[in-house]
Amino acid sequence: MESKNEFPRMEQALRQLAILIRRHAPSDGTHQTAIPSLKLMQATQLAEPLESVYKPSICVVAQGAKTATLARETYRYDPSNYLITSVELPIIGKIVEASPGIPYLSLKLSFDIDVILDIAKEMNRDVPVQANTCRGITRNEMSPALLEATVRLMDLLNTPKDIPILAPLVTREILYRVLQSEQGAVISQFAVIGSQAHHIAQAIQLINRHFDRPLVIEELAKTANMSTSAFHKHFKRVTALSPLQYQKTVRLQAARSLILTESMQASDAAYRVGYESPSQFSREYARMYGRPPMLDVQQLRGSIAGSGVLHD
Repeated sequence: MESKNEFPRMEQALRQLAILIRRHAPSDGTHQTAIPSLKLMQATQLAEPLESVYKPSICVVAQGAKTATLARETYRYDPSNYLITSVELPIIGKIVEASPGIPYLSLKLSFDIDVILDIAKEMNRDVPVQANTCRGITRNEMSPALLEATVRLMDLLNTPKDIPILAPLVTREILYRVLQSEQGAVISQFAVIGSQAHHIAQAIQLINRHFDRPLVIEELAKTANMSTSAFHKHFKRVTALSPLQYQKTVRLQAARSLILTESMQASDAAYRVGYESPSQFSREYARMYGRPPMLDVQQLRGSIAGSGVLHD
């Protein structure tokens, strides 16, 4: 936080944000808003950790707390800080503070990473190309200015006619505030054409678009203009996973979602996400989730039914 006299601003903005989220997300669960890039969440109790691929986005908590786990790394965020992902990452999210009296309240604002570079140029800030890549996820300290801009974006939900004109402007202000943070230069690397981070971000997009197809590392490395060994190194720096581990995680997450939400048989889900052997799928699924597919989903359904929350 900027200084002690900024606390009143923070407290007031957090109160306003909590009121707005509860107004537009009146029940437990994830709620899409009239702003296409903005989702809200409320949870009055804890639930099973659930995963999804987080796109480039900012996650702000008004009340409660949540953790995001990437591979073996866990990031906790609450009203004093926010989470930002600069590339698509397979995250396991878990609400760790929520109760009926003090529900978990948060928002997720997705953005186009290219807008980051555009704003940096308008700031007349050169973004030097760094030799080393960095994680595509980071937790930053919340500032009053960023929180107040977030409240202004939420307030637009009360005047829908203003959204088409003002929402893009307020979103740019939010991203501008992010760029002013200590992590601003790190985040902007993913938008710099020619940087290692940008090449990896493009490779990640390709894997996510075609995760059901065989992964040819040599082709991805060539697309990224890197040697195979360099591609492996930079990919793992960004995602904490090797390319094959990343694809496997995305495949298993997608299969779990198909079984859970579409009541698909495990073997059908396996083929849908690119596995040729249902037995291999079941082994890898159990290794990741600790239970065979159908048993896992059965227990997951029970947990979701009890909590009423399906979060991402």
